[in-house]
Amino acid sequence: MNHLVILPILVPLLGAALSLFVEHRRYGPKVQRSVAWTAMAALAVVVGLLFAQTAGGDINVYLLGDWPSRLGIALVADRLSAWMLLTTLLLAIPCLMHACSGWDRRAPHFHALFQFQLVGLNGAFLTGDIFNLFVFFEVMLIASYGLLLSGGRGLRMRIGLHYVVFNVTASTLFLIALGLLYASLGSLNMAELSQRIAEVPASQLTLVKATIGLLLLVFCAKAALMPLYLWLPESYARAPAAVAALFAIMTKVGLYAVLRVQMLWFGEDAGALAGYGRDWLLWAGVATLVLGGLGALAAARLRVLISYLVIVSAATLFIAFAVGTPKVLSAGLYYLPHSSFVAAALFLIADLIRRRRGGASDRKEVVAPMPGKETPAVLFLIGAVSVAGLPPLSGFLAKAALLAGMPAQYTGAVWTAVLASSLLVIMGLTRGGIRLFWRVPTPDPDAPPPRKAPLRRIELYAACLLLAYGVGMAVAAAPLMRHTDAIAAQLLQPGDYVQQLRATTPEIRQP
Repeated sequence: MNHLVILPILVPLLGAALSLFVEHRRYGPKVQRSVAWTAMAALAVVVGLLFAQTAGGDINVYLLGDWPSRLGIALVADRLSAWMLLTTLLLAIPCLMHACSGWDRRAPHFHALFQFQLVGLNGAFLTGDIFNLFVFFEVMLIASYGLLLSGGRGLRMRIGLHYVVFNVTASTLFLIALGLLYASLGSLNMAELSQRIAEVPASQLTLVKATIGLLLLVFCAKAALMPLYLWLPESYARAPAAVAALFAIMTKVGLYAVLRVQMLWFGEDAGALAGYGRDWLLWAGVATLVLGGLGALAAARLRVLISYLVIVSAATLFIAFAVGTPKVLSAGLYYLPHSSFVAAALFLIADLIRRRRGGASDRKEVVAPMPGKETPAVLFLIGAVSVAGLPPLSGFLAKAALLAGMPAQYTGAVWTAVLASSLLVIMGLTRGGIRLFWRVPTPDPDAPPPRKAPLRRIELYAACLLLAYGVGMAVAAAPLMRHTDAIAAQLLQPGDYVQQLRATTPEIRQP
């Protein structure tokens, strides 16, 4: 059996345990950071090997305890899983860099929680069992609670508690849906469920539809689809910069779950449930896209604006995944890492801006001096061009590919929504840039000169690395899009996933 599949979960889990061990005062932050970077280096090796192993189309299955998949826990690594693992790894590296500039000293257990967050993310992308998807969701969310609330007080604590309550409610609905799903279909293995859903008798069809609808509702809530996105803007805007940047991938976990179950359960062979939920996911995505653009235009603070850009990216992906044709699906998979990287970069850049403006923070309506604004201004410009989808960066290439592959029946609505939201985003970012960088306060001769906030190089490097990812995706667009074409082709052949899982399942040995 290939043990490589479980290592993206085990490596950060061991890193988290070791981080807790060295948190004692006598070790100091340098030891904690050394442990964190050692775990990150080991994870990079593992993810690189797994990505190379699945790039050719192999589907690797790992059965914990060698139990049959219908009875035990199965981990499955295919092209999509490896793509998500690589995206998470590349995002986590600059987030950890930024945190190691000094913020990690103010957050108890930061490094352990950061590693546990990676455990939840990687496990969610690898699991082949819907119940263990719930388990890894909870690991990810519990770690996010600690990261969001660590070192917080006042308004951040209140917003953080709203975030906790919302996600606990969603998790409760998730657990109820799993119970109903097991009661009606007798399995929670995703490959096994794909077979049983296709054979649902007419007498149980209504119950199964309601159960799966509840499950999709939970995934959409975690991915911030309208009208369940109101929790996101303030939560992400109040989070510390490194945490908010890492949270850029969390909405993608809900999107990944929607994509995975949609391709496995609602394909052409799903009988009465073929294509279930695609239409309402598409139109909800269109509505969310427009409202997200309006939110970005109306945002009074830069970090809230960036949070709405996360919603815009999630809505764009909902449209791509709901349409589900090979070209549109491939464009969405290319857009996914781009949107995560650029949103994370903007959160880090917003932190640089906030600390230079003193009491004005990142509020756009307040005119305040910003010493040393040249570097943040250039970084903001690059990030704005990328996130708005302007040429020549990867955002433009992704949206152009998505619109070019759109089927005729959706062309009018989707083109209008994508272009209108892009215009709203451009207007919002332009207003933000003008108010933050171009407007200057009336000089007061009696006022002391503004103090230039220190620029820590590691923070600058972290933001530049994230922006460099987007530039690299534009330069290497051809091979990356060929790979996303291959991912889409594999997703549209769910029979290979099911057959590989069943072929790996051992027979139950009789005593």
